[in-house]
Amino acid sequence: MQFEVWAPQAGRVTLHGDGITRALERDPQRAGWWTGDAEASDGTRYGFAVDDGPVLPDPRSRRQPDGPDGLSAVVDQDAYAWRVPWAGRPLQGAVLYELHVGTYTPEGTLDAAADRLGHLAELGVTHVELMPVCPFPGTHGWGYEGVSLWAVHEPYGGPAALKRFVDRAHGLGLGVVLDVVHNHLGPSGNHLPAFGPYFTDTHHTPWGAAVNLDAAGSDEVRSFLLGSALAWLGDFRLDGLRLDAVHALRDTRAYPFLEELSEAVDALAAETGRPLFLIAESDLNDPRVITSRERGGLGLHAQWNDDFHHALHCALTGEAQGYYADFARAPLAALAKTLTGGFFHDGTYSAFRGRRHGRPVDRSRTAAHRLLGYSQTHDQIGNRAQGDRLSASLPPGLLACAAALTLMGPFTPMLFMGEEWAASTPWQFFTDHTDPDLADAVRRGRRREFAAHGWAEEDVPDPQDPATRGRSCLDWSEPGREPHARVLAWYRDLIALRHTHPDLTDPDLTDLHAAHDEEARWLALRRGDVRVVVNLGPTPADIPLGTRPVRALASWGPVEPPGADGVLRMPGEACAVLEQD
Repeated sequence: MQFEVWAPQAGRVTLHGDGITRALERDPQRAGWWTGDAEASDGTRYGFAVDDGPVLPDPRSRRQPDGPDGLSAVVDQDAYAWRVPWAGRPLQGAVLYELHVGTYTPEGTLDAAADRLGHLAELGVTHVELMPVCPFPGTHGWGYEGVSLWAVHEPYGGPAALKRFVDRAHGLGLGVVLDVVHNHLGPSGNHLPAFGPYFTDTHHTPWGAAVNLDAAGSDEVRSFLLGSALAWLGDFRLDGLRLDAVHALRDTRAYPFLEELSEAVDALAAETGRPLFLIAESDLNDPRVITSRERGGLGLHAQWNDDFHHALHCALTGEAQGYYADFARAPLAALAKTLTGGFFHDGTYSAFRGRRHGRPVDRSRTAAHRLLGYSQTHDQIGNRAQGDRLSASLPPGLLACAAALTLMGPFTPMLFMGEEWAASTPWQFFTDHTDPDLADAVRRGRRREFAAHGWAEEDVPDPQDPATRGRSCLDWSEPGREPHARVLAWYRDLIALRHTHPDLTDPDLTDLHAAHDEEARWLALRRGDVRVVVNLGPTPADIPLGTRPVRALASWGPVEPPGADGVLRMPGEACAVLEQD
């Protein structure tokens, strides 16, 4: 088979592996590329030495059996026999479920997670969004310090296990989305700089030098990232990708990398006949991220909407620290604005940033499903000092209200694993760094960060302690007992309503209306003939709905229809989904 590697500054590149030692030759057709043939088959170990340096893994490695620092292994992509024909499942009308392989089950493997997919099919979600699965040091971690962007973490089961997981999901009618990290790699196990200018000092990110998207050599770096993205969608039959922190992709070229990526993914979708999509995590509040390329946008298909999360979180909890401060002044008003306008910060002043932030969404031309709404995510739970979920501090009634606004709202809903049964387990920040200096630096940095916010160091879990990961694993005995079972039934009912009532997936943002009372702490959202009503206050509230007759589609707690005056008497910490005749 042919081996090849891009090493533009090298004077010599040698292939090493199982019985292999061979000098590669420069490719006369591609500047900077080295190629050579050698006997190899599925599982053959190999690596490259640049200028007689150490043997390093292939930057485009498809498997790292011994971790990020070990030799790569050849993978025969045709060896897996796919069982399930799959036509794909589009983003519009979807309900996503964010899942971390290492804590979804105690075993922490893709095969163990696949055995639990029946729960998600019964819940009614349409897509599983896997947190990153690229190789990283050690066994357990969040996955955002991955390297080898074409490979699957071996302790999760490697590439064959990911194919089995996708096949099982598709057999249950579930699409699979993968979270990919293009904005940084490593730092531990990141050997790319030995091969070429994959990073540039022209720009800097919170993780150091930026990935090289616009300096010399960036054509090949962009090709590297594009190839990785298309391989996940093609070789593994994934349905979409979630792009981590795209605001950290520093790129000054006239043809932005994200636009190039969206064009390539759309072309692959046309070629395969399957709907494929890209979901951005963006802190910019810039509608151009999800505006079509034809209209001058980047052409990504959707993005996470943190403004909805922040407004909802403040309304539920009363928290006002950090970035919550902008939403906490009038949280119900912030929530109403976000539900009907997309962004809260749409050019408004952000005290947290000390400047104006964002740009308005064109509601007449932007489909609602292009924004994702959620009450909890891995970020918003795991980046708290103790990784506490909403269920750790809120009563079931308020959790039900959060679910109603997320699942009945205009945006594509996304749940974080265990949320659907109000899991009592936290989800904490954990690592398994094999470099003791890096491990200690992460531990001390985490404690310093939260000490600045008033936390005692001893109250901040040690990321390197295996017990931190252990505490974060879901307890699968909970869904079958109260109060978890009642919350799970509520989520199932709401998701079923979303799938059966067209008003609840209507993409028209202009046909949304919200009323609220900040003091009484209620909000009512109108979506066509459906009314979503929540009372976040502890006491009953009188909520004017109008005189048209209504019937309850679902309610948390007993709710009587409005009287002749059109006023709904809503109990405290309760919610209802109503349909007007």
